[in-house]
Amino acid sequence: MPLLAKFALAFKALPALGFPSLGLYTWYQFTLRSGLLRKTNLPPRPCPGLAFQPALPALPEQQALLDLIGAEGLERLLAEADEIIAGKVRLFGAAPVPLELSLPGPLRHWTDYERGIARVAGSEQSAAPLDWKFIWEPARFGWAITLGRAYHLSGRQGYAQAFWRYTETFLDANPAYQGPHWTSAQEVALRLVALTFAAQVFAPSPASTPARMARLARALAEHAGRIPSTLAYARAQNNNHLLSEAVGLCTAARVLPGHPHAPRWQRLGLRWLRDGLLGQIAADGAYIQHSANYHRLMLQLALWARAAARPEAPWLEPPARGRLAAAVRWLAALLDEASGQVPNLGPNDGAYILPLTGLPFADYRPVLQAAARAFLGGPLLPAGPWDEMSLWLGQLVSGGSRVELPAVQASPATLRIPAADSWAYLRAASFTARPGHVDQLHLDLWWQGLNIAQDAGTYRYTAASPWENALASTFAHNTLSIAGQEQMRRAGRFLYLDWAQAQIVEHARDPQGDWERLSARHDGYRRLGLAHQRTVTAFRSGRWLVEDAVLPLKPVSRLEGQEMGAWLHWLLPDWPVVLQAGEAALTLRLESPRGPLLLKISAPPGLVYSLLRAGEIVSGSGSRRPIWGWVSPTYSVKVPALSLVVQASGPLPLALTSEWVLPSRIPEATL
Repeated sequence: MPLLAKFALAFKALPALGFPSLGLYTWYQFTLRSGLLRKTNLPPRPCPGLAFQPALPALPEQQALLDLIGAEGLERLLAEADEIIAGKVRLFGAAPVPLELSLPGPLRHWTDYERGIARVAGSEQSAAPLDWKFIWEPARFGWAITLGRAYHLSGRQGYAQAFWRYTETFLDANPAYQGPHWTSAQEVALRLVALTFAAQVFAPSPASTPARMARLARALAEHAGRIPSTLAYARAQNNNHLLSEAVGLCTAARVLPGHPHAPRWQRLGLRWLRDGLLGQIAADGAYIQHSANYHRLMLQLALWARAAARPEAPWLEPPARGRLAAAVRWLAALLDEASGQVPNLGPNDGAYILPLTGLPFADYRPVLQAAARAFLGGPLLPAGPWDEMSLWLGQLVSGGSRVELPAVQASPATLRIPAADSWAYLRAASFTARPGHVDQLHLDLWWQGLNIAQDAGTYRYTAASPWENALASTFAHNTLSIAGQEQMRRAGRFLYLDWAQAQIVEHARDPQGDWERLSARHDGYRRLGLAHQRTVTAFRSGRWLVEDAVLPLKPVSRLEGQEMGAWLHWLLPDWPVVLQAGEAALTLRLESPRGPLLLKISAPPGLVYSLLRAGEIVSGSGSRRPIWGWVSPTYSVKVPALSLVVQASGPLPLALTSEWVLPSRIPEATL
């Protein structure tokens, strides 16, 4: 890129990044590169007689937990704990892999890795870029929470012994402030929280000797001491980094009250937790990172902070509590109660810091149920195995009226047809902070717990081409691309410029309840003088009508009647399929586990299509992209799916129609 173009790009990025954030980031870089951080960020002096105090007021009764999870739940828990003893861990909820807590070669001060003047030994020989997620995730100690749950319910000493063995391996191999495991203060804070929980659960075990508990207390102090020096970076990010580090400081103050820095940790933690929640949760409850995964992480952090708060001090002021209540409602509106899942919205790197449940990694009910009790004053769901997290966090799980959500919620924009057992989410965001994905007017469609029209997720942030955060693209979402262009301009792996802004145009209901309609438009193609408008109508009969229109931005425009092309993408499950195509229409029949469903697409004559699976065309003569036909349910995992891509062109305004017909409504003679 020419130098002048680079300057122009940098100038354009300034408003997107935000001047306060840029100032904080610049200060952080100065302290890092000047060597100031290396000189000042040193392990704290030992504090003789430092004693660990429990974070949670009490642990749940074993019988109450067993009543919730049942014999099968206990069996699954013990099987996973036994995997961990055998040296295997399930990162991001995926298949088990070796539990690695040490790195090859001698370690240097963490700032050398952050500056890029030191590397993990062996990474230079790898053809693929180093992905820090695989190094950091095991050291978050989420597996220790699983061991702790298993120990508390079974009393088996092998689980306590495994915890201490792995913890000592980590502490021996990663001395304070040496190596990559100390580069990110967020990772340090999350590890601090997990170690705190584990120390309390394993405290009754004979394996938890006074010497081991004393060493863990020193390690927690070292972790807490690492955080304040780089709060400027966390504040510049203004996302889950800041919340994690604030919660880490509050936790350290709670469990190490005798440490001379405990009052400062408490003061800093509460300040930035309060400011972070107020600054990162919008009034309607949407989270700043535009991600269901990070929304859940934020709620987990708030739940832990509340459970571990000092009893003599108020936890948070009403404004922050009000934002958390709105955040619970926002995420609950996206819950598919049949499966416990939510749309795979935005960046998904598998963050689940408090796995206090035996339910699947993708099940959001444990966090939502606990958060509803904490911030809405009552349960969101009936009693069930998703109540285990609530028990661990000291909440009563019997009695109390269920919280009712609004029948119509503008944000997030959802339609629900109970009679047809189906619902949809239409992505229509008005960005005030950096977008995570280029996904305006993406549609997620669910039926009987099945995600029929899906969001592809993330897969990997750092990988060989084409997988470097590629699923953030417009082309990977269930929306339109006009003239083969993205809705926004990509300026970095996580940075987009020229944000596409969306607005709800209409949300209407039939007085008799036969249909409900939602219409929205975005301006991501304003550089072309165009707008994309999508109208979704849900019928009580079980039919869903999706109408896409490419419109000139101005009512009277020189573009009226001009020829324009658009690509429509639908990401579908990898089910058996039959497809019929005509000059201006296409019909696809999917054989779902619960019966066949139809997708009919109408477009101007001359449409071209391609049906792809795992990046390869299986039918049609249209375009091919290697990212099509894949879905990533969690970080680093991608599985085959079906991408239906329809290319259409015609005079403006250009219209395409997609009609979904659910199984019970398909005529017998069709196809």
